[in-house]
Amino acid sequence: MRRLGLLLAPLLLVSCQKQTSEPAATDAVTNADWDNIGFDAKEQRHSPLDQINESNVDQLGIAWFKDLPDARGQEATPVVVDGKLYISTAWSKIFAYDAKTGEELWSYDPEVSGEKAVDACCDVVNRGVAIRNGKLFFGTIDGRLIALDAITGARLWETQTTDNSKPYTITGAPRVVKNMVIIGNGGAEFGVRGYLSAYDVRDGTMKWRFYTVPNPKGEPDGAASDEIFAKAAAKTWSDGEWKVSGGGGTVWDSIVYDEDLDQLYFGVGNGNPWNHGLRSGGEGDNLFLSSVVAVNPDTGKYLWHYQETPAETWDYTATQHIIQAELEIDGKMRKVLYHAPKNGFFFVIDRIDGTLISAEPYVDGINWATGYDLDTGRPIENPDARFYKTGKPFIAIPGALGAHNWHPMSYNPKTGLVYIPAQQIPQGYDVPVSEIDKKRERLGFNVGIGWSIGQLPDDKEFYKAAIAATTGKLVAFDPKTGKVAWSKDYPAAWNGGTMTTAGNLVFQGTSTGLFKAYSADKGKELLSMEMQSGIVSAPSTYMIDGEQYVAFLTSKGGAFPLVAGVAGGVTRQLPNIPRLVVMKLGGKAKLPALPEKGEVVWDPPVQTGTPEQIAAGKALFGRNCLVCHGDSAIGNGFTPDLRVSGVLPDTDAWASVVTGGALKHAGMVSFGSQLSATQVENIRHYVVNRSNWTKANLPEMTAPTPR
Repeated sequence: MRRLGLLLAPLLLVSCQKQTSEPAATDAVTNADWDNIGFDAKEQRHSPLDQINESNVDQLGIAWFKDLPDARGQEATPVVVDGKLYISTAWSKIFAYDAKTGEELWSYDPEVSGEKAVDACCDVVNRGVAIRNGKLFFGTIDGRLIALDAITGARLWETQTTDNSKPYTITGAPRVVKNMVIIGNGGAEFGVRGYLSAYDVRDGTMKWRFYTVPNPKGEPDGAASDEIFAKAAAKTWSDGEWKVSGGGGTVWDSIVYDEDLDQLYFGVGNGNPWNHGLRSGGEGDNLFLSSVVAVNPDTGKYLWHYQETPAETWDYTATQHIIQAELEIDGKMRKVLYHAPKNGFFFVIDRIDGTLISAEPYVDGINWATGYDLDTGRPIENPDARFYKTGKPFIAIPGALGAHNWHPMSYNPKTGLVYIPAQQIPQGYDVPVSEIDKKRERLGFNVGIGWSIGQLPDDKEFYKAAIAATTGKLVAFDPKTGKVAWSKDYPAAWNGGTMTTAGNLVFQGTSTGLFKAYSADKGKELLSMEMQSGIVSAPSTYMIDGEQYVAFLTSKGGAFPLVAGVAGGVTRQLPNIPRLVVMKLGGKAKLPALPEKGEVVWDPPVQTGTPEQIAAGKALFGRNCLVCHGDSAIGNGFTPDLRVSGVLPDTDAWASVVTGGALKHAGMVSFGSQLSATQVENIRHYVVNRSNWTKANLPEMTAPTPR
């Protein structure tokens, strides 16, 4: 329970829940927690605190900070309970601090094997913890759910929630609902079958499980989902590769409990393979992919669903942040869900029965559909978007990284606006163009598209256009009107999650290393502070001893920096500094000076590969390497830039890493099970080619960055 002062707590809580009046002033509040990653069960990420407000936010300074051990993606929202601040970090590590002073109280390392990184599509990240009654719960990259004593950090229990022989991971935060811990998983890109599970808070015993795609053998699972699949959902699948892959549909992020209706909502991810033509023979809607699903929290029994992208084929997940709210429609207040998934449309859904109320674009340029038919709830599709039916490539807006990815949005009951970390990242889709793209492998993405189309051609203008076309935006969306109320443009994608407060503020960090505050109603920029590194996490706020604090994490990481290549733009040259930063009015702490950039020797080896070898290497790189080392082998200072790798000049040294597993401890496991010596050498020829071509043609734009 959040502590808001003995006398003001009831008033503040009622005010927040009813959303009908101004929150009480907080000058008399002593302590206020942020005890859920979304603030409360509604997950509006709106705080009633207003000590920091539009009149004084420019006086924010750093109260304290802590450097973190791993220069990978840091995506957690800090959680604060009883004066203690908790974060999860890369590699599923947990840290606890005194929220006022920054003193480290304890830390916990679940000791995930470095080799597991190869199964993490989108970096070894973790988005946060759940705390209830002195227990802290979190998931690990290798699929464990762990309970710790929140005071001491001692492990209380541990449950393996996944089959580790398959490429399952956990990156999302669990939720505590009644006497259960709810957790999903990831791995759909590689080929797994998605599900959501509930575990007893006392000992980690599983209470129920809901699968999101049918049993490939057509058999019951003995799970909560059996009834709905037998009744309706299984009929939406046809024969195809899903019976081999598992079908995907992982629940890797959003899980929300409705205290008013006693319903549990969760968003379902993409299918496997992405290509609907291969996955299900181009037939059927494929429930419950790309859907918001409601179940009974006690039993997992199906209640309703709304599928946002039927027959999903572009990696348009519905796993993005779900917000509960109330909205006046035709003079009546309705209980609704707000959702802005990857596909570019903002959905208002009746949370009682899943009826679609509205679906309007929150970004420009959407070309896979023109809108939604509210009578049927289905998108009005552009036929060209179904590339597997036309046999022609399609450049989709948005692409697979979405108009909005995992970065949390927030809702301000006073303004009525939802603040969305939006982005523009087009992507090309094509049917598999080679046997390499068609073949299912244990390692690497198995998505059934031709990766070659997504890689840039040898044309300077294409490289420049890729940077110009890849941008970010903070969108303040009005669900009542279905329009954008205001927006702010950013030069790069992958900006941080948002938080809003009763001080008429919305906070967001950017991928270019700025921490910003805007007026929530009009979007006036009120604060922009340099934080030395990118920010992808969402902030939280709390109060201790009458002072309000704002906390967030810095780093470069996640899916976009892994794959972006040159499209990372100005973010490529930014340092990757993993850090927890806590701010307050008048804070005096100073970040240390940036370390001097190490010199990167860019001296490409002599090109010895033939055009045929280079072309073969390009296809193999796209299929096996691009998702970690970037388009055209251009790194982002996050994972190694292969163009300047010390092993690149030498055939044997290169092979010792790619197939010998010399760097398996860092996540680069051996690909010897699926790549021959000739194929490994062809990949090397291609990377040598990329190193030479980019240095000769675009030396400044594509310069390797120090790690």
